[in-house]
Amino acid sequence: MALTIKEVEYVAQLARLQLNEDEKQIFAEQLSSILEYVEKLNELPTDGVEPLAHILPVYNVFRADEIRPGTPREEILANAPLVEEGQYKVPKIM
Repeated sequence: MALTIKEVEYVAQLARLQLNEDEKQIFAEQLSSILEYVEKLNELPTDGVEPLAHILPVYNVFRADEIRPGTPREEILANAPLVEEGQYKVPKIM
C-alpha cells in the first residue's frame, strides 16, 4: 500500500510537523514500506493463538499475607528520644 504525498502531508499536519518536498517523498516511501510489512504480518495464521498481555508468565512474587504478632510497644518506644504517656513526644511545630 503506497502512501500518497497528500496522505503524508495529512499525517505531518496531525503531528504538527513541517516537511519540505524531499522529506515528504522520503516519508511516503518509508511509511509505505512499514504498511507493507504490517500487511505481511496480517497474512500469518493466528487461529487458536491466545492474545497476550505479557510476553513472560506473570505470577505473584509476594509472600502470603499471614497474621503475626506485632512488635511490643515498649520495644518500639525504646528507640525514641522522648516518650510521654506511652507515645512519642515531638517538638511543637506552631
